[in-house]
Amino acid sequence: MSTGSIYLIPTPIGNRDDITLRALKVLGEVDAIACEDTRHSSPLLQHHGIQKPLISLHEHNEIRRIPELIERVRQGEKIAVITDAGMPGISDPGYRLVQRCIEDEIPYEVLPGPSAILNALIGSGFPCHSFSFGGFLSVKKGKRAQALQSALASGQTHLFFESPHRLPSTLEILAGLQPEARVCVARELTKKFETYHRDTAEKLYAYFQNHPPKGEIVILIHGNPDAAP
Repeated sequence: MSTGSIYLIPTPIGNRDDITLRALKVLGEVDAIACEDTRHSSPLLQHHGIQKPLISLHEHNEIRRIPELIERVRQGEKIAVITDAGMPGISDPGYRLVQRCIEDEIPYEVLPGPSAILNALIGSGFPCHSFSFGGFLSVKKGKRAQALQSALASGQTHLFFESPHRLPSTLEILAGLQPEARVCVARELTKKFETYHRDTAEKLYAYFQNHPPKGEIVILIHGNPDAAP
């Protein structure tokens, strides 16, 4: 790495050892690391013996921080970008920075690595030859219901991120739209208490009413497009 560049580097979604050798090599060579939350990233970097200056880069300061990062790269610095977990840019900061790099012809590289989306998709056992990721479901029930209805009608496997406190409400909506829809709740992926709950929307709604979920959740849906709405 002889010239300045941006490196978007995926980080583990749970288990700290789920990081590539290439990611560790680049993190060890860059001049600084832009983190979504420096307090969250510091333990991971320390675990792997990496000590670099940290820069905060999150959704609330991304727009004003980007020009600073671009200028540092123009001066020849190498800057890594990581988020709290997974791939930068996927429901996390990174998209705007890549756009700016393209516009200003700034060199950048995207390294492969951990992704909760792919882990959940393969682990669910649902069809994975055609799928869609919808990010975080809306906090508004009406918009959530619209997104879920579209997912059920598509015939594809759909994945969404969902918060544990809102999961029962989302399952209630699904059970009302299509009780027999196939649903998987993937929770705490790669961590000690990783679980996959697979059943109909109706049965999972009943289960999680009595077992309040905790942790990070991916919900997968595979409905019947021929079923009545």
